[in-house]
Formats: sequence, structure tokens, C-alpha cells
Amino acid sequence: MPFDREKLARSVRIALNKRPIAEDRVERLINSVVRELESGGEAEVPSKRIGELVMAALRELDEVAYVRFASVYRDFREARDFETFLGSLDERSPS
Repeated sequence: MPFDREKLARSVRIALNKRPIAEDRVERLINSVVRELESGGEAEVPSKRIGELVMAALRELDEVAYVRFASVYRDFREARDFETFLGSLDERSPS
């Protein structure tokens, strides 16, 4: 399936819904991911690569949006999935 910038933008905006992030910052995040994908020079980019790039960008921008996106991207099915994921965030955060 070909890369769809609009699908990427929708996914990012859903994750950022009702978060205090200015639209220009959202556009910069989307453009940054698109540029990163284009700079790879690959004819096809695995969806896993796109998801990881979006997660990394969202983590820098807004942790709540990051968790929201991760819950869909990683297909969380139970509260325990959130607990495990959030625990891994705590482990990576500098004290």
C-alpha cells in the first residue's frame, strides 16, 4: 500500500486531540516524519518504520499523545498493556 500523508496526519491529530499543541507544531511533526521517510530513498516503507518515527516524534512533543498513539499502534487490549507500557516509560525517564 502506498504511503498516505493524509492518513499519517489523521493519526497524529487523533493522538493529539484536545492536547494543548499549536497547529504549526503538529504540521512540523508531520513534515518531519515525511522528510525522514523521503530521505531514506526507499520505494516502499514498512508501516512499522512509519509507526516508530511517529512514536518518537510524539514522545518529544507530548507524552499523552505518545501513549494514545502507542495504544493503537501496539494494539493494547487490556489495562495491563498500558501498565506495562507506562512502566517502560518510567524506566527510560531520567530521574
